[in-house]
Amino acid sequence: MFNKFNKWLNNHSYFRYAFFILLIISVILNSCIFQNDSNLYILYVISVIFLGIGFYDKPAWFLIFFTALVVSFRLFLIPAYAYNVVSFVIYLFTYLLITYISAGLMQNVQKVKQDNLELTIALANALDSRDAYTLHHSENVARYALEIAEKMKLSKKLCNVIHIGGLLHDIGKIGIPGHILSKPGKLTDDEYNLIKKHPTIGYEMIKHVTSFKQNGILDIVLYHHERYDGKGYPTGLKGRQIPLVARIVAVADTFDAMSSKRVYRNELNLEYILNEIQKNKGTQFDPEIVNVFLSLFEQRTKKDIMK
Repeated sequence: MFNKFNKWLNNHSYFRYAFFILLIISVILNSCIFQNDSNLYILYVISVIFLGIGFYDKPAWFLIFFTALVVSFRLFLIPAYAYNVVSFVIYLFTYLLITYISAGLMQNVQKVKQDNLELTIALANALDSRDAYTLHHSENVARYALEIAEKMKLSKKLCNVIHIGGLLHDIGKIGIPGHILSKPGKLTDDEYNLIKKHPTIGYEMIKHVTSFKQNGILDIVLYHHERYDGKGYPTGLKGRQIPLVARIVAVADTFDAMSSKRVYRNELNLEYILNEIQKNKGTQFDPEIVNVFLSLFEQRTKKDIMK
């Protein structure tokens, strides 16, 4: 039950709809069915709670106006005693207090989410800073993956998961010795096998974070090096056995790795990179995701031509 309520809090638009629906229902019930029934006052109280949560980011005049509207319906339809200005002011003050407490609660929830995101970005930057050649890699991967997800019209919640997962996808490299990550020459078999452990290391590091387990971020960390043909690591998943979020990040990760300068080579030509990703469609990458990713560049090319 708590998890479901937390899910609703993460999408405040639910409360916006709920406010208007509940207010309309309250007015209909009071004016047509249960006329002057004072027991229905609780519906108006709940409606301003929804108002505060759903419209926490709106200016003060907006909250005051709609709270006053609720109070007006409350007094006119179920008057506890003779209506006058004093009673209106008392009710308005009480309901405004409820509205602003609800809005403050939602603002605090959003601040916690923002703080968590900033902490995740700081952690990703700390990881990337171990190697000057991979600086901002995690942020770039997160941005490219988010663009793919938005182009695929995935839900806002899933887009957020992909963004955070992109920031954390290489977190396991904290457990890999720096001299191996920054080695300019070819890796030995033992060194390569050690690097291949970073998805599992990352998974073990953050698997105890309940929200990561439930929303798919752990899938990104563990499976972003799986291949569509089943030849990836660490578990050799194949095709749609690989979670969608991991398949998306895999394309973004490869693109940034190829388009960035590394200690062992310079950045590659954009046309060459896109051709390589196209060639590996259906083997390394999900064909559908590759098509979506390449379409992003087609759109940018058209915009450049129009300029």
